Amino acid sequence: MEYARSRSNFVQTNCVLGSAVASQEWLPEHLKFAVEAASVALWCWNVDTDQLAMDDSGYALWGLPRADQVCFEDLSLHIHPADRDRVRAAFQATQSVTGMYETDFRIMLGDKIRWVASRGRGAEEGLKQRSKFGVFIDVTQRKQNEEANELLAGEMSHRVLNLLTIATALTNMTGKSAESVADMTNQLVHRLTALGRVHSMVRPLPGGEGKAALLGDLISVLLSPYDDGGAFAGRIKISVPRMGVGEASATTMAIVVHELATNSLKHGALSRPSGTLDISSTAGDDMIEIVWAETGGPALSGAPDHRGFGSRILRNAVEQQLRGKLDLDWQGSGLVARLHVSRQQLVN
Repeated sequence: MEYARSRSNFVQTNCVLGSAVASQEWLPEHLKFAVEAASVALWCWNVDTDQLAMDDSGYALWGLPRADQVCFEDLSLHIHPADRDRVRAAFQATQSVTGMYETDFRIMLGDKIRWVASRGRGAEEGLKQRSKFGVFIDVTQRKQNEEANELLAGEMSHRVLNLLTIATALTNMTGKSAESVADMTNQLVHRLTALGRVHSMVRPLPGGEGKAALLGDLISVLLSPYDDGGAFAGRIKISVPRMGVGEASATTMAIVVHELATNSLKHGALSRPSGTLDISSTAGDDMIEIVWAETGGPALSGAPDHRGFGSRILRNAVEQQLRGKLDLDWQGSGLVARLHVSRQQLVN
C-alpha cells in the first residue's frame, strides 16, 4: 500500500519531468545533437520516492530495457560490488552537501566493466518538485588511460630503482678491482653505457614474443661499437633465433655480453683487426644454447691464471640471475663460451 502511494506521488509530481528527460523534448534540436555527441545521459531523481527517469542514452549506458522509471536499487544491481556501498553513500550525501558533485564508479554489463561518472548539484540547489537532475557520462576510456599511465609510471619507477641498484653494485665492485681512478672510471663508464644501450631497447613486443627486446637486436646493439669502421667492419657475425628477451633478463644479458666483449677487446679476438667473433645458437623445446666463438686473436695456451672482477660478475649474472650455466673453453684459436639457459627464464 505504501509503495502504491509512493508510486502514485512520483507519477503525479514527476510524470512531466520524467517524460521530458526521457524524450529530451525540452531541449532545442541543436542541443540534442551536442548531448548525443558528448555521450551524456540525462537523469531525474526524486529524493522522496527514490525513483529515477533517464533518457534513452541512460538506459543504453546501463544496459537496461527502456522503462518509464527505475529506482536506485535497479541501477545498484549493476554497480560493481566493490563500489556499491560507496555510491549509495555518495548519493545519499548529495541531499545535504551543497554545490557541484561528481562520483565515479564501475558498472558491470555481463563480463564487461564500464566506468560511469555521475554529476549534479547537491542539497536544495536545482531541486524542482522534489527532484534532482544530473547526467551520467561514460568515462571508461579516461579511466583506462589513467590506469595505463599509472602502470607506466610504476613500471618506470621500478626500472629506475633496478638500474640504480645495479649501478651501485657495479660502482662498489669496480672500485675494489680497479688499479687506478682512471681504470675504474673507464670500466664503470663502459659498463653503465652497456646497460644504458640495452635499457633503451626495453619495450613490449608484438605477438607475445616478450617484453623487452629481440635477442638478436639486443646482442647487435651491445656489440655495435666494436664493429664499425675500417678493417674492423663485418668481423662480428650474429645468427640467433627470433625470440623475445624479458626486461630482467635483458639487463643481465647486457652484463654478460659486455663482460665477454671487454675480455675479448683486451685479450681476445677483438683486440686485433684480423680477429672475428661468431655468435650462434641452437634451441630445443625448453633450453637454448648461445655460443660465443672467437678466432684470429692472440694464441692461447689455456685458461688465464688470474680471474678478475669481470669473471666473477659474469658467473654471477649467468648462474644466479639467469639461473643458467656458462662453459668457458679457452682453445688455442680463441675463447669459446657456451651459455645454457631456459627459454622461459630468458623471456622473464
